[in-house]
Amino acid sequence: MFLRPFIKSVSIVTLLFFSLASSGLADGLSAKKEQELSEEFLKMVFKKFEIIDDPLIVKYINDIGNKIVSSLPPQPFQYHFYVIKQDEFNAFAGPAGHIFIFSGLIEAMNNEDELAGIIGHEISHVVCRHISKRIERSKKISMMTLAGIAAGILLGIAGAGDAAQAVLVGSNAAGQSAALAYSREDEMQADQVGLKYLKKAGYDGKELITILHKIRNRQWFGPDQVPTYLTTHPAIDDRIIYIGSWLEVNGGKGAKQDRRNSSNFERMQARLLIKYGDENRVVQRFKADVTKHPDNPMAHYRYGLILERVGNRKDAIDHLRMALEKNIFDYAVLYDLGRVYFLDGSFDEALRSLKSAQSISPDDPEGHFYLGRTLLELGKLNESLAVFNELIEKNPEYNEAFYFMGEIYGKQEKLGDAYLHLGTYYKGNGDLKNAIFHLEKALKYEKDPVKKNKIEKLIEETRKPSVVENKPEEEIMRPGRPRTRNIMR
Repeated sequence: MFLRPFIKSVSIVTLLFFSLASSGLADGLSAKKEQELSEEFLKMVFKKFEIIDDPLIVKYINDIGNKIVSSLPPQPFQYHFYVIKQDEFNAFAGPAGHIFIFSGLIEAMNNEDELAGIIGHEISHVVCRHISKRIERSKKISMMTLAGIAAGILLGIAGAGDAAQAVLVGSNAAGQSAALAYSREDEMQADQVGLKYLKKAGYDGKELITILHKIRNRQWFGPDQVPTYLTTHPAIDDRIIYIGSWLEVNGGKGAKQDRRNSSNFERMQARLLIKYGDENRVVQRFKADVTKHPDNPMAHYRYGLILERVGNRKDAIDHLRMALEKNIFDYAVLYDLGRVYFLDGSFDEALRSLKSAQSISPDDPEGHFYLGRTLLELGKLNESLAVFNELIEKNPEYNEAFYFMGEIYGKQEKLGDAYLHLGTYYKGNGDLKNAIFHLEKALKYEKDPVKKNKIEKLIEETRKPSVVENKPEEEIMRPGRPRTRNIMR
């Protein structure tokens, strides 16, 4: 085995850590208090970082995380997984099962097993209650201060030194921040527990070593940039050695994974790079890839998507069609080809491609959204409305659909329904002034008493969160198309 020379050097003391008992993992801050802490913590994190909200990326990351969580014993928290848009190699477990992974680390990975290894390790910090135990040792610190400590550490490992110090000082937590840094023992226990659950979930634990090597080799922080107490995952070299030892004894490979995982990971990673990466760097990377591998449909697919992002839709369509020739039943290629045709104004071609995509994956909300929009542009109002109704029925949180439903009802001169759906759209966007404006218009035009009652309740509900300031009617935004979604939406 490739790690055998290192394994020989592992001390008996190190090996003894493999028998760390799981008893006592529930010690520390109570689950209720940790949940309260997480709410303050999340406010600080969301304020300081850009959290990627792309539905495909979010679903993929959460599917992996939940697959690992499903192999755990009953947990006191519901786990949530996030991707932070930041070009750094790191990941972090916040209080109460909130796991954050940096986009730069995902970009450096080669497969799903590497990603699962990092997620599994962070989940294990939560399972072992490492955060809550350290918080509990500082009982006199207020909840806001504790949240400040945790957020300060997260900012610190992201390389935002000044911001981290500001959070820590602002919460009067600078002197307490060392209390939350993981110890070598914490890291070892999290690795041991994580490897066990990775194996149960069917992942290859050896890939955790691969990604740790990448993290170690990326010397992206100097000693003056990140204070020692903000280094939350210490002793990577030691971890690589004892993870190898654990795998040698226990075996690291779980049940064979579905072969689709490889392509699913590639698509997610490509989407991450194309939507959120540096355009020039990504164009050059994917151009080189398609030149080197001209017969690889995934290479053409990725290159076509980044060409669309930079505005070259003609060549983007050519490369997506080349990708489709190799995989004529590939949903993702069909969908993205249809989407690019739509954005290019080629609605007939878009309709053919999107209908084919829907026949393969009828429950995908993005495919429904663009199919509905394409039918609307072609004047097929009833068909479009049926698609949007199905989309909302299955995905009620898909707020932008309400806007286009309002547009359809307006074209059909059903003004009560038109204003109702526009009001619902603005309410979902948090634009309460426009929501109330349109809902009151809906109330004016609607004749059906049942619908009028529904609209009245919506108006009352919309007024509750905050008092809407009086504003001249002419200053209220009139119906306008929602902002264009980011590339690949």
